[in-house]
Amino acid sequence: MTYHDRLHPWCIIRLLPKMQRLVVCRFRRRNDAEAHLRTLRQLEPMIECEIIFDVAIEPLESASERKPLQ
Repeated sequence: MTYHDRLHPWCIIRLLPKMQRLVVCRFRRRNDAEAHLRTLRQLEPMIECEIIFDVAIEPLESASERKPLQ
């Protein structure tokens, strides 16, 4: 996940067949995403879109991979 994506965790996703999804756009605040989603639904009422909070969880390093503090 890029730095920009981490700053913009609220996403509007388009639901596609076979459980796939496409990120349409990303926002910093949920109310901005909701306003954009309302506009999208007015322009394209047949597409299925949802708002999600998308955060990437980075894997923890194991004890053997950590570098000792100096």
